[in-house]
Amino acid sequence: MNGIDLYTGPDFERSALISIDMQNDFTLPESSARIEGTGEIVDNLAGLMRLYRTRNLPIIHVVRLYLPDGSNVDLCRRKSIEDGRRIVLPGSDGAEIVDELTPEEYNGLNPAILLSGRFQQISGQEYVMYKPRWGAFYRTHLEGFLNVLQVNTLVFAGCNFPNCPRATVYQASERDFRLVLVRDAVSRLSRKDERELKAIAVTMVTTSGLHSIINRRQGPENKIKNTDSHL
Repeated sequence: MNGIDLYTGPDFERSALISIDMQNDFTLPESSARIEGTGEIVDNLAGLMRLYRTRNLPIIHVVRLYLPDGSNVDLCRRKSIEDGRRIVLPGSDGAEIVDELTPEEYNGLNPAILLSGRFQQISGQEYVMYKPRWGAFYRTHLEGFLNVLQVNTLVFAGCNFPNCPRATVYQASERDFRLVLVRDAVSRLSRKDERELKAIAVTMVTTSGLHSIINRRQGPENKIKNTDSHL
């Protein structure tokens, strides 16, 4: 981590973990909407959740919810929802966050809160938000919410990099956040994607690398261990 840029280097003490679209419909093997590779990142992301909870750093779960009439669905998927396909239907098991990623006190998504644009608090420093399109900043209150939390660094993980994580990373860059992507906690990330992200000063880490950095900077108490030692 030598040569960190004054403006783009991560400030992990003021970071938030952003988990994108880690919902059952996109993750479970039996789902017709499963995104390849998403189930395989659950364990790594669960470790990051434990790390951020232990350090009392903010976690934001970003989710999609598709109304059955298709009215809030991206145009490229709207016809299939209008024709009866049910993906991340509000109130369904498929829309729920994967069990391994939720805190013990979690009682399920509240579609009324989320679809209204508000943040659902599910634990002390842990929230869920709904996004109507690929990027989590589009027509949401995410930027203002992060400013209230005094967050300047976003650590990204989650489902299907070519779509929602990519869009959200670029939107965050436009808003001058410091950016980190956890390469083994995001699905469908390619080497080409990594080169493009580095070109806009996104710091690339592994789950174990992030564990090491945060534990080293914030002290040894309640240290969360991870066996992979590569950044």
